[in-house]
Amino acid sequence: MARQIKLEQIDDLMAEAVQELVQRTTLKWTTLAKKATPSVTNNLRGSWQTEIKKFQGRIFTIVEYAEPVIYGTSLPPSWQGRYRTRKQTIKGFPELQAKQLTVSYIPKELKRIIRGM
Repeated sequence: MARQIKLEQIDDLMAEAVQELVQRTTLKWTTLAKKATPSVTNNLRGSWQTEIKKFQGRIFTIVEYAEPVIYGTSLPPSWQGRYRTRKQTIKGFPELQAKQLTVSYIPKELKRIIRGM
């Protein structure tokens, strides 16, 4: 049987659902980024940080060599102008993961959240 809610409750319920979705998606994205991050010492992999606000989530790292490893930009001279990692990393993988989450994870997760309310 469908849950009965009053029209004036929809705003609060949807805000709650979106907040839960932001939190779950941000944590999922952090997990995916850590798994995809090449690492010998686990310094870069372990440096991913998660910041979750009411309707906004972000993941980031402050490791100075993250840019060449993650995006293939600002390559160090020792790389001789070639992008290379030990794990066959795809340049820009966090953005690719974000697109994947948008297409597959977020719609399914939102349905789960709403069903559970």
